[in-house]
Amino acid sequence: MDYDGYQGLQVERSGRVLTVTLNRPEALNAIDATLHEELSRVFTDIDRDDEAGVVVLTGAGKAFCAGGDLKWMANLHGQPAAFSEVMRNDRRIQTSLLDLEKPIIARVPGPAIGLGASLALFCDFVYATPRASFADPHVSVGLVAGDGGALIWPQLIGYARARRYLLTGDAIRGKEAAEIGLITEAVEPEDLDATVDAMAQRMLTGATHAIRLTKSAINSGLKQLATSVIDKAAGFEFISQTMEDHRIALEAFAAKEEPKFIGR
Repeated sequence: MDYDGYQGLQVERSGRVLTVTLNRPEALNAIDATLHEELSRVFTDIDRDDEAGVVVLTGAGKAFCAGGDLKWMANLHGQPAAFSEVMRNDRRIQTSLLDLEKPIIARVPGPAIGLGASLALFCDFVYATPRASFADPHVSVGLVAGDGGALIWPQLIGYARARRYLLTGDAIRGKEAAEIGLITEAVEPEDLDATVDAMAQRMLTGATHAIRLTKSAINSGLKQLATSVIDKAAGFEFISQTMEDHRIALEAFAAKEEPKFIGR
């Protein structure tokens, strides 16, 4: 399998370990149109890659992913056809992650925000530094959490805790995220690579078919739930994208001010 055509994603092979890196370090790996489209198909490509046994998903530099690029999001406001395609790509990202039977390990050196948080939390193992932050702040920009957060957060930490973070957009640090079960483990920065590598090798040397089919069985319940949650959340996000509150938030963040929502 050849990944040379990818631009926003850097795909590297080391034996049977495939490392996929969100490669916009100058923007904390914020997701723009190119990166978003590539994420919608990379996991399907990996599914067909017989030489890849384990996937490591990470971000270049000190961040995992800062969420959607605000300039890209601003350009989408008031463009229903373009935003509809974004919603379709969100669905492709989520379903392809759930469908991929090969183990996926998230290496989170820093912030994992919005879709970035969803990308990490959909992985089978999530290793983050103690001060890495996880947040789904869609509400902070006047949007519904439509790219996976409404599905995965409640399943990992329960509905009460998920509401605490999804309805406020507040962040949680890696140490606390591990303590409440949102992620697998918080690991000191100097130990992060070794920890990820160790689990990757353990997955590679284990019973491949048993591991993959067990993952598939675990994800079968999530996939059933995703059928109803993802479509509804995406539809609600589409509606919220047309609202005045979303425009207000984008303009406020561009001006480095706090948004003053008007509730419509």
